[in-house]
Amino acid sequence: MKTLTELDCQYRPKWHYSAERNWLNDPNGLVYANGTYHLFYQHNPHGEEWGNMSWGHATSTDLQHWDEQPVAIACDEQEAIFSGSAVVDVHNTSGFGVGGVPPLVAIYTSAYSPASPLAGRQAQSLAYSTDDGATWTKYAGNPVLDRASADFRDPKVFWHAGAAGSYWVMVAVEAVHHEVVLYKSADLLTWEYLSTFGPANATEGVWECPDLFELPVDGDASNTRWVLVVNLSPGGIAGGSGGQYFIGTFDGVTFRSETTVTDGVQTGDSRMADYGWLDWGRDYYAAVSFSNVPDGRRLMIGWMNNWQYAASTPSDGWRSAMSLVREVRLVCRGGRPVLVQEAVDPFHSHGTELFALDRQPLADGVTWLPAEAFGDVLRIDADFEPGAAGRVGLVLRAGGDTGSETGGESGSTSGPGAGARTVLAYDCRTAELSLDRTESGNVGFHESFPSVERVAVSLEDGRLRLRVFLDRCSVEVFAQDGLATITDLVFPANTGTAVGLLAEGEGGTLAGLAVRA
Repeated sequence: MKTLTELDCQYRPKWHYSAERNWLNDPNGLVYANGTYHLFYQHNPHGEEWGNMSWGHATSTDLQHWDEQPVAIACDEQEAIFSGSAVVDVHNTSGFGVGGVPPLVAIYTSAYSPASPLAGRQAQSLAYSTDDGATWTKYAGNPVLDRASADFRDPKVFWHAGAAGSYWVMVAVEAVHHEVVLYKSADLLTWEYLSTFGPANATEGVWECPDLFELPVDGDASNTRWVLVVNLSPGGIAGGSGGQYFIGTFDGVTFRSETTVTDGVQTGDSRMADYGWLDWGRDYYAAVSFSNVPDGRRLMIGWMNNWQYAASTPSDGWRSAMSLVREVRLVCRGGRPVLVQEAVDPFHSHGTELFALDRQPLADGVTWLPAEAFGDVLRIDADFEPGAAGRVGLVLRAGGDTGSETGGESGSTSGPGAGARTVLAYDCRTAELSLDRTESGNVGFHESFPSVERVAVSLEDGRLRLRVFLDRCSVEVFAQDGLATITDLVFPANTGTAVGLLAEGEGGTLAGLAVRA
C-alpha cells in the first residue's frame, strides 16, 4: 500500500475535500449537528474505482478544513449503500434517541445484491447514531419504503410544518422515468405517498439526487419560493453529468413549478440553455444541501467530476473531490427569481494578497502577470469593462516552458510561451462567458475530457465581475456575483502556474484585479 506522501500527488486539492484513499462520488447525508458539519459521501473503501458503495464520512467546524472519519455505513453481502440524506430527529419521532438526546437518522437507498431476497430492487432504509455520528446502526425493520422498483433512489428528507400539517417529507426519484416522488411520515418509519413531479425540462439522462428547499426572494421572508433540484446523467448542459433546478411553490403535498420550459420526455432537446442549471461546467454533479444549518442558510456541495470520465482521471491512489461549499440564495432579476451562489471562501480567512492592479487599459493579446501572482491554489477577483474589445478574460494555470513572448502576446516576459493553459474569456459579440480546457495539460486520458463550456452572461453597467477559485486540479468560476457558475477539472503540469490578462483588440479596460493565495 502506498504511503500518504506517495498518495499526495500534484493533483491533490488543498481546499476541496478528497478521501485519503480510494474512490469518492456523490455527497450524502449533509447535516449540521452540535457545532459540526457532517459530509457523508459515496465511497469505495477498497479501491480507486466505483464499487462496494458505502458511506464515507468527514467532519468540519468551518466548511473549509475537513477531517476524514471511519466509514460510517458499510456495504455488506445483502446491500450496497447508495445516496441519501441525514436529519437531526429533534423530537425523537423515530424512537431511536437515548436519554433525551436526539438521534441522527440517515435515510439511504439500499441497492440489494443478488444474495438478498430483494435482489435487484432499490428501496429506502434507515440507520441511526446516538453518539454524534461516530457510529451507526442499521434499523432492523429496513427497508422502510419499497416500491418494488429497480431505480427508486436518493431520498432527501426534511421536516415540513405548514397548513397541511407537520411531518417529515421525503423527496426521491424514479430515475429512469424522470420523476421526483414525494412521501410523508410522522416517524421516519412509515411513509405515505404525496405526489409526483416530472418529467420536465432536461430528460436525456436518468434523474438522480433531488433536493427541495424554501428560500426568501431578495431576503424577504414574506416572499418565498421553493427550489427543486434534480441532477441528471447524462444530459447536463455541458455534456455528461449536470444539475438542473426548478423554482415554484410547495404546499406540503405537491410541488408546482413556475419555471418549467418543456413538459414530458424531450428528444433532440433544443431548449437546454433555457433551463435552470446549477452550474454550466462539466464537473458539478449530485449537488444537494445541508440540513439543520444555523441562521437558515442554504449550503450546497457537489461532486466535482463527471460520469463520462470519472474512472479515468489521472490521480494516484485516490479519485475525485468535492466542490467548495456554496451558499445559495434567490434574487429577483428581470422580474423573476433566479438562483445565485457564493462560495464559502477559504481565502477570506486564510489567504494573503499576492498581487493587485488598479484600473488600466487592456493591451491586445496576453499580458502575463508577474511571477508573484503565479500559483496552483489561488483566488482571483477580476472586473472587466470589455468596451470595444472582441474578447476579454484570463489565462489560467499556464505553463510548460518559459521565455520571451511572441505571436501577439504582450507584457511580462516570464509567461509560459506556447505551453498548456486554461482560458476564461468573455465574448462581447455573443455575450457568452467560456471556459476552454482543451489545452489545459493532461487532456488525453479520456476522449470526452477536452471541452469548452459556455454560459450567457449579461454585462451590468458595462462590467463583468469574475471570482475564480483555482485548486490543484480544478477551476471554479463565479460570474456576476454568482448568477452564473462554471466548474471544471483541469490537470496541468506542476509548472502550470502562470496567470495572464487576455484581450482581443483594443478598447477593453481592466477595472481591477486582486490575486490571493
